[in-house]
Amino acid sequence: MEYALLGFFTGLSLILALGAQNIFVIEQGLKKQYVFLICLICSISDLILIFLGIFLFHYFNQYFNQTIELIFNILLIIFLLHFIYTKIKTHYSDINFHNELTNISKTNIIIKTLGFTYLNPHVYSDTVFFLGNFSKNFEIFNKYYFGLGAAISSFIFFFSLGYMSKFFSNYLKGEKIWKYINNFIIIFMSCLCIYILSDLYDFFD
Repeated sequence: MEYALLGFFTGLSLILALGAQNIFVIEQGLKKQYVFLICLICSISDLILIFLGIFLFHYFNQYFNQTIELIFNILLIIFLLHFIYTKIKTHYSDINFHNELTNISKTNIIIKTLGFTYLNPHVYSDTVFFLGNFSKNFEIFNKYYFGLGAAISSFIFFFSLGYMSKFFSNYLKGEKIWKYINNFIIIFMSCLCIYILSDLYDFFD
């Protein structure tokens, strides 16, 4: 039981950091768009990556090098730039967040959620490598408990984040407020791109 608690709090400490994926979950929760689906994809993805890291850490640690990380960073930048472009493009459009589904397909949401999840190298560093390395000397059953605890923390975090955002959206109905939120998302994602580009500059320097 103590290994499950250790996994829970270790996983929670890693996932609390504000990143592109969390901002996306918050935004869609505020918009009331496919909240359950998005939270489920994020949580199941974490579960898969956590157990891959715990049981296959030595394999992944051997093949995940700087070149692979570079490729992921480049793909993430392209994905983020496209996301920022669409946000800027729709910035002056009429805003309608009061309906649960507004002019966006389920396929579009799934692709975006998977993009924010699997194109981010930090997702792998937290789940596969950190948790995998942390638990590499645990006995087999303790690894299961540790992984289960970390996965539960992910499910609780994402569903709390998504549905709390959905709840607070009832108090954020002004168009001006949504303009500010949209501006914050654009600025945050732009800063994230600059940060990743600085990493790429250091790589080639």
